Amino acid sequence: MSNKANLTNTVIDVCFSPVLYPKYHRAESVVVIVDIFRATSTLIAAFENGARSIRPVATTEEAEQWKAKGFLVGAERNCQRCVFADFGNSPFDYKLEMVNGKDLVFTTTNGTKAILYAQSAYRIITGAFVNLQAVAADCIREKKDVVVLCSGWEDKINSEDTLFGGALVEILQSHGFQPAGDAARMALALWQQTKTNLPDYIRQTEHYERLRINDLEDNVPYCLTLNLSKLVPVYSKEEKCLFK
Repeated sequence: MSNKANLTNTVIDVCFSPVLYPKYHRAESVVVIVDIFRATSTLIAAFENGARSIRPVATTEEAEQWKAKGFLVGAERNCQRCVFADFGNSPFDYKLEMVNGKDLVFTTTNGTKAILYAQSAYRIITGAFVNLQAVAADCIREKKDVVVLCSGWEDKINSEDTLFGGALVEILQSHGFQPAGDAARMALALWQQTKTNLPDYIRQTEHYERLRINDLEDNVPYCLTLNLSKLVPVYSKEEKCLFK
């Protein structure tokens, strides 16, 4: 029997904001956390450069406490690196010689909060365009319902995370998953309308403008590149850390 036949009752949903997550929660689902600009893209870059584990924390105060214990800390608020931090929230900050074999602590404006929202799910993984196919393969192996949890911006919807949700719906639908409702179908429609001119579309978005104002638009091409990585960071609820 094919994977598609096995998955006829399996669904994928897209939650546009962490504050909506209680409405989308399925205890036995795989939750894919996405923050294209830039937390999940950055997490994958750090793991590609050898980070051993990454602990997401909700507040800068907690991050500073881990810093005082001797941990390397990445911390960002409103696109800017926090003054106490070793790294910000750019994929280019986490260089091999700095993070290889290290345990890191990480807090961002939106993405790390989304991870913590989903802690009661069966499985929590982090996705971005840079590991899209690897995330899809993980979901297909698990044969569970999938919820894409978009980090958004300060609890509001954003385009780039929604587009990732649509891209994942497109792939999983071809493997027998069904869109769970309007949100998944809307995300899919946006992706299918824009995927051939994604950079042009993104340049019209709110978060691109935030990055531009902060001289961070050089992060955008990396964050929009498909399938640079085969890694799928997984959140351990017991250790409260992400591992590759």
